[in-house]
Amino acid sequence: MDPVHRAAAFHGPLRPRRGGEAGDSLLSQAYGRDLLVQALVESLRKFDPRVQSRNPVMFVVWIGAPVTAALTVKPDLFGPSTATPAYNAAVTLILLLTVWFANAAEALAEGRGKAKAAELRRTKTELVARRVLPTGEFERVPAVALRKGDIVRVDKSELVPADGEVLEGKAYVDESTVTGEAAPVLKEAGTDIFSSVTAGTLVISDWLRVRVIANPGESFLDRMIHLVEGARRQKSPNEIALTVLLAVLTLIFVIVVAAMAPVAFYLKAQLNIADLIALLVALIPTTIGALLSAIGIAGIDRTLRFHVVALSGKAVEAAGDVHTLLLDKTGTITVGNRQATEFIPLAGVRTSDLIEAAYLGSSFDTTPEGRTVVAFAEAHGGAVPRLSDGAMPFDFSAATRMSGVDLRDGRVVRKGAVEAVVAHAAERFGMPEPPDLRAAADRVARRGATPLAVSVGGRILGVIALSDVPKPGIRGRIERLRSMGIHTIMVTGDNPVTAAAVAAQAGVDEFIAEAKPEEKLHLIRREQSRGRLVAMTGDGTNDAPALAQADVGVAMHSGTAAAKEAANLIDLDSDPTKLIDLVSIGKQMLITRGALTTFSIANDVAKYFAILPAMFIGALPGLSALNVMGLATPRSAVLSALIFNALIIPALIPLALRGVRFEAASAEKTFYRNLMIYGVGGLIAPFVGIKLIDLLLAPLL
Repeated sequence: MDPVHRAAAFHGPLRPRRGGEAGDSLLSQAYGRDLLVQALVESLRKFDPRVQSRNPVMFVVWIGAPVTAALTVKPDLFGPSTATPAYNAAVTLILLLTVWFANAAEALAEGRGKAKAAELRRTKTELVARRVLPTGEFERVPAVALRKGDIVRVDKSELVPADGEVLEGKAYVDESTVTGEAAPVLKEAGTDIFSSVTAGTLVISDWLRVRVIANPGESFLDRMIHLVEGARRQKSPNEIALTVLLAVLTLIFVIVVAAMAPVAFYLKAQLNIADLIALLVALIPTTIGALLSAIGIAGIDRTLRFHVVALSGKAVEAAGDVHTLLLDKTGTITVGNRQATEFIPLAGVRTSDLIEAAYLGSSFDTTPEGRTVVAFAEAHGGAVPRLSDGAMPFDFSAATRMSGVDLRDGRVVRKGAVEAVVAHAAERFGMPEPPDLRAAADRVARRGATPLAVSVGGRILGVIALSDVPKPGIRGRIERLRSMGIHTIMVTGDNPVTAAAVAAQAGVDEFIAEAKPEEKLHLIRREQSRGRLVAMTGDGTNDAPALAQADVGVAMHSGTAAAKEAANLIDLDSDPTKLIDLVSIGKQMLITRGALTTFSIANDVAKYFAILPAMFIGALPGLSALNVMGLATPRSAVLSALIFNALIIPALIPLALRGVRFEAASAEKTFYRNLMIYGVGGLIAPFVGIKLIDLLLAPLL
């Protein structure tokens, strides 16, 4: 398969699927037939006791199945019993189904990630590199043979073989295999955030000379493979706490059920071991125990469908509790490079003459500012002049702070910092500074923009305004963050005037100008000392310390390798306000876990009313008053409760994978809404379900 088609084939699995299309169910949207079959097969492998032991709740159910299976063969194995082999076999089958449904929930949650990992791994193994030898010649080697520091050349229609930094060349790169976005990105040497390339991306124009920055197994592609298949998934603190709580509850109920044997002996009630196991399974919170892992895995998977790679469930969950968000200005709130936004001619100068001079003065300027002046002149100046043969470029440098061109007709065109152009005009041509130049430059500076002067033959024609342009829609997204109770702070190394102008346009709550990396770090620590969870987005090497310190560090994929290493979330779309989506996903994961825990505990109540009377009604006839559901026989009551306990797990799998619907509302309102839906619903649904199952079972027993 050629690189272009291989990239196109790879592009599919990583693109997010949008819900809500007519006629599509959740599973049909998220999983194809192959993934479903793979998940079902994987669910059978999870019967391994080493896997089951990680989940104390389901491990108890798993242990109960072989015990009741032994009772099926020999009902009096543990003493006299009134249970028939058929009854014990039915209990065994239901217990096995309960474990299998729990396994299926986790396998389905993992399935999509494993499919993506397989596509990533296949792409990785197919990569071939052209390594540059010290002699300047090339040798073809598998990408896995590359080492940090190696130099490779990548031409048009070739896949980048390894993560690296562009040393030479300029080319457009299709990053859709990683980011899911079809728009190509210009990569070139000498830029901070556009010189890094990622393994598996496709060069679609020109060529690049790249230095490898990662050894085998350490690339971004390798990290994605491990992350999406869950190999490095760490449980969040809340998930660990809930797991411990479920384990404690399970232990308590094991002790309670074990203590029923002497109670039954005292009451002279005949207890069957299968009934005790059924009671234990009904008492422990099997519903949330079965779905807990799936909820966490699905939360991480949802971040990937929003084009964010999460290093752990902890990072996603923390995003749901963020109080303060630090936004780096350049490349985060603004588009990254200053853009030409206005031509201001001085008195007696035609706008068209200024535009022509600005175009000529920037034609050989390869800096981002130079390119934006050329583009702005072409967009607003109509016909632009063509450079004649023999034109001599004057390259921009830090010393001169100017660029320009010397034309064959004798014209000398310069564009650059106002002071530099004024000095050039005076020293070379003896031309005075125009009286209205400073006023025009100051007017630009007060708006937070940077003024550049343009001269021809020493005559200064006017000023170009270079502005930090906020990203489209940034203000509306900042307002959404504010409505969710998140305080936004813009941090930048720019001067206060520029910072204030950008902050006003973006609508952030607060800004800090002339901020050094250590000041960003201090700001995060200050917020954390006040008990606030802090999130930060950034893309530069100078953002790395703050990204590492933040509770939620979101690095832009277009950013530097240092930023991506320090962060615990990587935004493949390089959209700094993606935190809105992350907050929603984090809150949704917390709410889903809480809602299903509430439902699990609430629906156990109905099981008590079903099984306890069935076990002791012979010795204590008064317990018949607790048979509020009017279940037919003790055996049908036990089996009905167990069957409902098993069936509710697959019924809730779609909800666990999709998550409970999240609305931007207060915590109190959300709590009461979910309490009414999942608490009251968890009480009512089992009474109805168990009764219906009993009506179906009674004629068969």
